[in-house]
Amino acid sequence: MNNAYHFPNCIINGRLKVPGDKSMSHRGVLLAAMAKGQSVINGLLDSEDCKSTIEACQALGVDIQTVGQQTFIESPGISSWRPPKQPINLGNSGTTARLLSGVLAAFQHPVKLTGDESLKQRPMKRVIGPLSTMGARFTFEGEPDRLPFIIQGSELKSISYELPLPSAQVKSAILLAGMSTYGKTIVREPIKTRDHTEKMVKAFGGTIDEDHTLRSVEGKQFLKGAHLTIPGDPSSAAFWIAATVITPNSELQLEDLSLNETRIGFIRVLQRMGASIDVTVKDYVGLEPVGDVYVRSSTLMPTSLSKEEIPSLIDEVPLLALVATQTEGTMTLEHINELRFKETDRIHATVEILNSLGANLNEEEESIKIEGKSDLKGGHVTSYNDHRMAMLAVVASFISNTPVIIDNIDCINISYPNFFQNLNGILQDYVRDE
Repeated sequence: MNNAYHFPNCIINGRLKVPGDKSMSHRGVLLAAMAKGQSVINGLLDSEDCKSTIEACQALGVDIQTVGQQTFIESPGISSWRPPKQPINLGNSGTTARLLSGVLAAFQHPVKLTGDESLKQRPMKRVIGPLSTMGARFTFEGEPDRLPFIIQGSELKSISYELPLPSAQVKSAILLAGMSTYGKTIVREPIKTRDHTEKMVKAFGGTIDEDHTLRSVEGKQFLKGAHLTIPGDPSSAAFWIAATVITPNSELQLEDLSLNETRIGFIRVLQRMGASIDVTVKDYVGLEPVGDVYVRSSTLMPTSLSKEEIPSLIDEVPLLALVATQTEGTMTLEHINELRFKETDRIHATVEILNSLGANLNEEEESIKIEGKSDLKGGHVTSYNDHRMAMLAVVASFISNTPVIIDNIDCINISYPNFFQNLNGILQDYVRDE
């Protein structure tokens, strides 16, 4: 398929509501499935990844129906789940694989989890290790610590565990497993990661305590159905923020966006680079701040990233690399080794994509060095079948001299099915004053 993108004489202008937050959607479905009774979720993200979580819960006996913007989840509670009749295929969703492993750690029946070829290559040891310590048993069909595997739950014991690497998914898996233990399970995270699990558990009548770097949960908690609203996803909004900042004469207002402090590191870094971005918290949905972001095209300067802020922008690092190609000077994105273990090696993919378009990037083991300012020329790129890499290439086409031709854009459906619909809604021809 010839997917060519080029927007000469176009600007970004208007207002936009991006789809619901992917991280919160996953957690909302899983917690509603664990809870007894009916839950209603407004604005659940309709993506391939989130469908994997829904279908996994349905395979365990949870009734889930979507009507318009509302998703109705009727569950007998985790203690009454039924064993699935066949292996649960999680598609491309690493979030589902890790969080569901934590939930199933106490399930008394064996469950086989598998996924697509990309997911089968992603590391699971970081979550298998602590869950095994708690008493879960894993049987591998192929390479150890990779899908597919069979997880056999048991009577879990509580643990105290320090995350060796920042990971909200591993933290959440341990805390969700800890809800089914006797005693208190403690997770220490030296660097703070996204905290949607901690906030959302409270909506279902549960409690996760937070004390500086410690997260703790008492076992044998009883969750009950809840009503939730999922705000817009800041990681999806980041594509339009980046596009607006680097496209001359552009301005955009993003509405009803999650402004959780653990998720907007990308905005903070862009502001530090000189970007004209205003953030306004308008409301709270549960414990989650929600509001608007107003962004304008800007002249930017390089900056550096601290190790502590990486978890709040890890998904947006490729976009930062693109933005850095439009600054005068050198910018190095450090402490980003985690990107090598995503749907593809995103350090390598980012460097390859942007260099093929005329940028000047150098790849190191845990960093990317960008020499600006680059005049992007367009050309053929591969998306590596990675949704974020495909969308990165589309955003790069806003400032390319010739079309950017992407080998595969279908992977965008993994996280953002209406990406191009949103793009068309904010794209305008630019008419210069005579």
